[in-house]
Amino acid sequence: MTTASQSSTRPIPDIQAKGDSRNVAIDKVGVKDVTCPITLKTRDGGEQTTVAKVNMYVSLPHHQKGTHMSRFLEVLNQHAHPLTPEQIPAVCQSIKERLEAEDAHLELSFPYFIEKPAPITRALGMMDYRVVFSVACNSHTDFAMSVAAPATSLCPCSKEISEYGAHNQRCEIEATVRTAEGETLWIEDLVEHLERAASCPVYSVLKRPDEKHVTEAAFDNPKFVEDIVRDLALSLEADDSITWYRINSENFESIHNHNAYAQITRDKRG
Repeated sequence: MTTASQSSTRPIPDIQAKGDSRNVAIDKVGVKDVTCPITLKTRDGGEQTTVAKVNMYVSLPHHQKGTHMSRFLEVLNQHAHPLTPEQIPAVCQSIKERLEAEDAHLELSFPYFIEKPAPITRALGMMDYRVVFSVACNSHTDFAMSVAAPATSLCPCSKEISEYGAHNQRCEIEATVRTAEGETLWIEDLVEHLERAASCPVYSVLKRPDEKHVTEAAFDNPKFVEDIVRDLALSLEADDSITWYRINSENFESIHNHNAYAQITRDKRG
């Protein structure tokens, strides 16, 4: 008969570390949707703390049965007091080392808030933008930043063929960028690139003079989804801090039962 004391001293088997005979490697295995605070510096010299959803993965060789899921959280919790962007590459590298993997991946998605004045009355309102930081670690570390901004698009064809008015809709414009070593690209900078490419930005607070302005501004600046991504591409091409980008716009059509979409990917390094 096994006593409780004998049971407590028996070695606990490590099932994940056992071998696997199927000879199939896994590209990414890990944990998703971990909630974590993150503090970021703002372009005006301040700070903003927000909440990120964190995904962490490693590659798994064909001969190993499983990965050690708890180790992802152990690494993250060592830095999350709160986490800062400067720590993110080091966290990814620590995951790679802690789980003895060839590759590691870390993704953080979070809302970022910018106080934005209305165009005429200057009434202040808080706008939220969707931001993603993505890091991959293998023989080197790769970092990319994505920002998505809501905006207004107005159809050039509708304006041209209609006796009055033109159909317009909300769109979402997104850019994923990589920057040159030593260069700083603020989230606010990328938001400005995105909003300039639209027919008109959107705002959280609009008084009647503001509403008149944005309606007329969009009417005077009609753009197809193709126009939006082409104009955004020209804007990013002119920004020397950016070395690579993938951009897209999705127009949530107001007169169709489908959306319009366009995407461009460019490596400025040739």
